[in-house]
Amino acid sequence: MSHRTRKARGSAAERELVHMFWDAGWAAFRAPASGAMNVELPDVIAGNAQRKVAIEAKLTKESKKYLTKKEIDELRYFSEKFGCEAWVGVKFLRKPWKFWSLEDLRETAASYVAALDDSKALSFGELIE
Repeated sequence: MSHRTRKARGSAAERELVHMFWDAGWAAFRAPASGAMNVELPDVIAGNAQRKVAIEAKLTKESKKYLTKKEIDELRYFSEKFGCEAWVGVKFLRKPWKFWSLEDLRETAASYVAALDDSKALSFGELIE
């Protein structure tokens, strides 16, 4: 699969997530500014009157998604500055979205791992409760 195709699929997944938030009564938008600033922005920012969340969104055909320490550090930095919750959302092929708080991601020597069978992952409904 070409880089352009992967990027288009990732963007489509981010748009799906934005629509899910709007359908649930939240406001949400994509922040597609990757590489445009010195600080990376999260992929999706959403909120309602009670909560704000920043989400690093990933799409994968595998049963695990690895995220670099840099990706997580940048999400944590943005969320602290913006005053919102930091979450990683992963859309596994033909499965519903799953979400992890940064504390619930499994850390390895080189990265963080979000696994499809991880019991700490939340569904979209659980995330927005």
